Amino acid sequence: MSSADRWLLPDGMDEVLPPQARQIENLRRQLLDLFHGWGYELVLPPKLEFLDSLLVGAGHDLGLQTFKVTDQLSGRMMGVSADVTPQVARMDAHSMHSEGAARFCYSSEIVRTQLDNLLGSRSPIQIGAELFGQNGLDSDLEILCLMLDSLLVAGAENLCLDLGHVGIYRALITDSNLPKEIENQLFSILQQKRLDELNQLLAPWEDQPAVRLIIALSKLNGGLGVLEEAQQTLVGAPSEVQEALQELQQLVAALTEQYPDLNIYLDLSELRGFHYHTGIVFAAYVPKLGQALAKGGRYDEIGKVFGRARPATGFSTDLKILASLQAANQVKAPIAAPAAILRDKAGREVLKDLRSKGERVILLAEEASLPEACSQQIIRKEDQWVITSELSV
Repeated sequence: MSSADRWLLPDGMDEVLPPQARQIENLRRQLLDLFHGWGYELVLPPKLEFLDSLLVGAGHDLGLQTFKVTDQLSGRMMGVSADVTPQVARMDAHSMHSEGAARFCYSSEIVRTQLDNLLGSRSPIQIGAELFGQNGLDSDLEILCLMLDSLLVAGAENLCLDLGHVGIYRALITDSNLPKEIENQLFSILQQKRLDELNQLLAPWEDQPAVRLIIALSKLNGGLGVLEEAQQTLVGAPSEVQEALQELQQLVAALTEQYPDLNIYLDLSELRGFHYHTGIVFAAYVPKLGQALAKGGRYDEIGKVFGRARPATGFSTDLKILASLQAANQVKAPIAAPAAILRDKAGREVLKDLRSKGERVILLAEEASLPEACSQQIIRKEDQWVITSELSV
C-alpha cells in the first residue's frame, strides 16, 4: 500500500469537514427541539448489539446491511447498527414499561455494508421519530405531519410525498393462494417495477379474481384521482383492501388541507419495506435529489418478538442529506487574541463576556501569524483589553 492509499476512505464512507459539520450539528439541534415540542423523548441507542436482538423481526434486508463482529468478552456475534428503528422498538418493548402511547426520537450515526443507491452513504446520520402504542389514522397523520414539518425546517422546497399502503397487496396475495415460488417472483417484479413481466408470470392464474385484482393494482399509481379509480377497480376485494383505501383517502384529505403546496403521489403497489411495514408507507422527495429525502411507515409487528406487540409508526431521514439542502450558513469571523490574555484577570473577563454573546475568540501564541479568517483582534491598550479592526501582521 502506498503512502497515498493509507488516507483513502472505503467507498461510501465519508467524513464531514468545516463548515458543513457545524451546519449539520445546528440542524440536528433544531430537529431535536422540534421533536421535543411534539412530546418525543430523546433516546441514545448503542452502536453495537447482539445480533439476536438487533435483527430479530427486522427482515432479511437489514441483515444484509449489517456489519457483524465477534464480541471478545462473550464470544457471541454482534452487529453494528444499520437502522435505529428496531433498536427503539426493543427499548419500548423491553426497557420501557409505559402502557399508553410512547414517543421517542433519536439521532445516531449508523453504518451499512452496502449503498442504498449510487448517491447514498454507508455512514448516514439517521434522525427520526417513533410512536408506539397508538393505532389508526390519527397516529399515522401525526408522524407524517412531524416528518413534513422537519423537512420544511431543514429548508426543503417543492416537496413530493409518495404514499402507499402495503396492506392492500398483503390482502390480495393472501386471497390469491399463488404458489410460494410465484409469489416471490411477483414480489420482486412489483418491487422493481418490472411490470412488463407481470402478465406473463400470472397468465396461468389470470382467471382467479384475486390475481386479476393484483394485475390491476400494479397500474394504480399517480395523482389524487388514483384513489377514486381504485375504489372502482378493486370492487370485490377483501374488506382489508377497502379499509386501507379509506384510510388513504382520509390521510390525503387531511394532508391536502394542512399542506396545500404538497404534491402527493399515490402508488398502491408500493412494496418498499414490505417485510418490515404492515400498513401505510411513505417517502418524501425533492426535485433533482435522486433519492428519498425521508421515509417511514407503520410497522405493528416488530415489537412482538420482544414480547410486547404494540402498534408502531415512525419515520427517519439522513442529517447529511438534509443539511445539503441548505445554503451555507454565514459563520461569524473569529476574533484573535494573544494567548497571554489568559494570565490576566480582566482579560479572562473579556473573553468570557465575548463568548457568552456568541463570539468566537482564537488565542494566538506569541509570534503566531494572524489567521486570515479574523477580522478583529484584541490588543492591550493603556492597561485595558480592547477590540480593534486594525489588524497587526
